[in-house]
Amino acid sequence: MNMYTLLSMMLQHQKEDFFFPSQASANAATVDFIFYFIFYVSLFAFITIVLATAIFAWRYRRSKVGMTPEDSPHHSTRIEIVWSVVPSIFMVMMFWYGFEDFTERRTPPADSYEIHAKASKWQWEFEYPNGASSFGFIDAGEYQGKGLFVPLGKNVRIRLESSDVLHSFSIPNFRVKMDVVPGRYTDVWFNAIELGDFPIFCTEYCGTKHSRMLSKVHVVSEEDFAVWLKENQEDPNASPVDKGKRLFSAKCTACHAVDGSTKIGPALNGKYGTIENIVGGTVTIDDNYIRRSILDPSADIVVGFENVPMTSFAGQLSDDDISNITAYLKSLTE
Repeated sequence: MNMYTLLSMMLQHQKEDFFFPSQASANAATVDFIFYFIFYVSLFAFITIVLATAIFAWRYRRSKVGMTPEDSPHHSTRIEIVWSVVPSIFMVMMFWYGFEDFTERRTPPADSYEIHAKASKWQWEFEYPNGASSFGFIDAGEYQGKGLFVPLGKNVRIRLESSDVLHSFSIPNFRVKMDVVPGRYTDVWFNAIELGDFPIFCTEYCGTKHSRMLSKVHVVSEEDFAVWLKENQEDPNASPVDKGKRLFSAKCTACHAVDGSTKIGPALNGKYGTIENIVGGTVTIDDNYIRRSILDPSADIVVGFENVPMTSFAGQLSDDDISNITAYLKSLTE
């Protein structure tokens, strides 16, 4: 048994504790080991320094030694070697373990199953290689969407993208966290080793509903994952209304309701063909208005929502996608 294995056995906390939730990925044990190694070394150093300070303060207090100064050694090679070399050994160990884990985490295995995750205010949307998709967020205290599905025991790479501002993708049980930066791709990878549901957080403040940008990762067996992918793959023969409903649920429900309630933006059910009051006049809600609102949200701002910025979906939705969403909104009026 080498030193690393021995230290790992001593410092890894397998169950959830004060600092961490349970270890649900193969990567988590290494993170916990590094954390507890640094923590206990720092705790030992802290206690040693505080005790030494207290002992010397008591032993050489003024009331005991009087006012007469005493000569003290100005140099001790032995002491200087000890307090330089011993901490350096631990510092090198911390760096080595940390750098080793960092390089491993920045290099996804070649056989990783890749899922595309897109962050937007204020939800997570996930797209799978076979065309299946899912999303997740909190609305009015209730969890919406299906969240992220991954197979048990398989390497999974999450490619991260932001459609608006800076977000951060975090799954504490998997010990993964990565900033999601507008205009570039980032990624994380993990291998889930425990079945169940685990929370996904946005850990970078991204606006008024940052605290509701919560989702879930569902770890299921390979068989159940294959079934879920098949069931959630978009049907190429689906009607434009069904396709539009799917897109609307994934892209728009964080801000717009279709049950008459008001969210960040106005409700959209029963609106098609009506006259809407906008800043500077009125407008008829037709196909062109819907397209313009999706691509250039600031063009026609509904009265009462002047201070609510909407994300443009230019470059994110195709002409067919916009047509399908329009068909869905039309169906809510019929």
